[in-house]
Amino acid sequence: MGEAAGVHGGIGRRRFAGLVAAGAGGAMALTTGAGTARTGRRRPLFLGTYTSQPGGGTGIGLADYDPATGALTAAGVLQGVPDPSYLALAPDGRTLYAVDEQDDGAVTAVALPRRGGPVVLGSRSTGGAGPCHLSVHPGGRWLLSANYLSGSVAVHPIDRRSGALGPRTDLVVHTDPPPGPGQTGPHAHQIVTAPDGRHVLAVDLGNDTVYTYRLDPRAGTLAQVSCATLRPGAGPRHLTFHPSGTSAYLANEVDNTVVVCRYDPLGGRLVPGAPQSTGTGPGVSYPAQLLVTRNGRFAFLANRGDNSLTRYAVEAGGARLRLLDTVPVGGDFPRQIAFSPDQRWLFAANQKSGSVTVFAVDARTGALGRVGEPFAAPLAVCALPL
Repeated sequence: MGEAAGVHGGIGRRRFAGLVAAGAGGAMALTTGAGTARTGRRRPLFLGTYTSQPGGGTGIGLADYDPATGALTAAGVLQGVPDPSYLALAPDGRTLYAVDEQDDGAVTAVALPRRGGPVVLGSRSTGGAGPCHLSVHPGGRWLLSANYLSGSVAVHPIDRRSGALGPRTDLVVHTDPPPGPGQTGPHAHQIVTAPDGRHVLAVDLGNDTVYTYRLDPRAGTLAQVSCATLRPGAGPRHLTFHPSGTSAYLANEVDNTVVVCRYDPLGGRLVPGAPQSTGTGPGVSYPAQLLVTRNGRFAFLANRGDNSLTRYAVEAGGARLRLLDTVPVGGDFPRQIAFSPDQRWLFAANQKSGSVTVFAVDARTGALGRVGEPFAAPLAVCALPL
């Protein structure tokens, strides 16, 4: 999502991003219906955008990247999915899921056949407004989504054979505790399954809380088992687990901090530590998303106001972050970052500049080296490399 509600004088959270720089959308030159067959060593990359905003896209952007060089090439657009601002892949890789971030929120399933292009399977209502995040439970049977504007989380069943979505099985509204300073209500910003597979955690920016739920694997319902409340006005946005499964890192959008949390896999309890610096200096940088390397040695944070990526060394088995440096992102307002599957490349989706920047990741030091020029993509708010 954009900045926390109420922070920018009542300007709508999606409108605040402003228009894409002139010509950025056209530079991508995506053609509706273009084939998505992959040739040679190239790999697919899907791009989320806003279709309802000036300068935005017309659907899910399709691109290819070279796994040897990181270079991106446009490959078309999948139309028929409104405001697909966040994307997630099923564990088996056969289905893509997108939020439809509108007032009447929905989630859409897209089949990814081995031959031919992506096929939209259909959409289901999330029961809330402005869904901004979704994830697939590791078992592949349930889709979890977070409704930002209405402060709720939803569950949908996934058909095992087709990947299509069934009617919603649960909707939980965050009503306790009350909203934090400057907020008008709860704003669920993320929902993710813990590494233990038994617990689902929902991050709510509006009331400075992370909720832990147990997902019923048969009924698809959520039962709250714990909650962790951050200091008032923190504005938690995105949670990322360390591979150990006993530590997690939380990006706080409003107070411009990162928090290391202890996590109990047995009870699902999250215990936040002290806030620490994002390394961006004075001013608010609206931290957006954290990534942790598979080997658990480095973490990266996207800073939208500072237009940078912060690099941390992970120490003490995941229990400590040590700030190393910040690197200019080469774009404006990095909303989301993602690793390639081999973690050789890091892709940053820059919302205001309408671009995606690619970084080579040094496996030994975690150092980031920018690759080539930014790739133009209309209102780029999510990049999902396969």
